[in-house]
Amino acid sequence: MAIRLIKISVVYFAIGVLLGYYMSVVHSYDLAGVHVHVNLLGWAALMLVGILYHIFPNLAHNGMAKAHFWLHNIGLPVMMISLSLLLTTEKSAYTAGVATGATLTVLGILLFVVNVLTNLKAGK
Repeated sequence: MAIRLIKISVVYFAIGVLLGYYMSVVHSYDLAGVHVHVNLLGWAALMLVGILYHIFPNLAHNGMAKAHFWLHNIGLPVMMISLSLLLTTEKSAYTAGVATGATLTVLGILLFVVNVLTNLKAGK
């Protein structure tokens, strides 16, 4: 799971950088919130989680880690696609997608926090 998270994080990195590049070329920064969240919750957070899981493999081999993986990697794209649509179309119907994706992502991250706090032991 660690290597898979690291690989997924670099895909988010590419998406975040390309989105930032696009915004700078067209001089429109309407999607800045999407750019920031893709880079922070996709690239940075998942890279760090992948590294932690690689260094401490016992963290990666339980139900909380698996649930975090799926909640984060389903919730973040749902949230980012919905936020992009909300910002570009200004249709409030996409707010539900943002809220759903954000809730799934937050739940996954909270499981990661509980996993680290309960299963990371000194010397392991």
